[in-house]
Amino acid sequence: MTAEATFVCSRAGCDEIATSSVEWRNPRIHDESRVKVWLACDAHREYLRDYLASRDFPVTVRDGASMENAR
Repeated sequence: MTAEATFVCSRAGCDEIATSSVEWRNPRIHDESRVKVWLACDAHREYLRDYLASRDFPVTVRDGASMENAR
């Protein structure tokens, strides 16, 4: 029997299970090959996306909390 990994939301103070991956980078200091991943629960998915987008960071939100896309 294999246990499926669970991840916790990256929002400060949140301990809910993450359901999405928020992939982003700061283009002022990283090229396109450097992507960071934050994990988000349903309640914080849009908050984290909006936070990054308001800083003009390229951001992509994917369903499923996974570190597979982390580079």
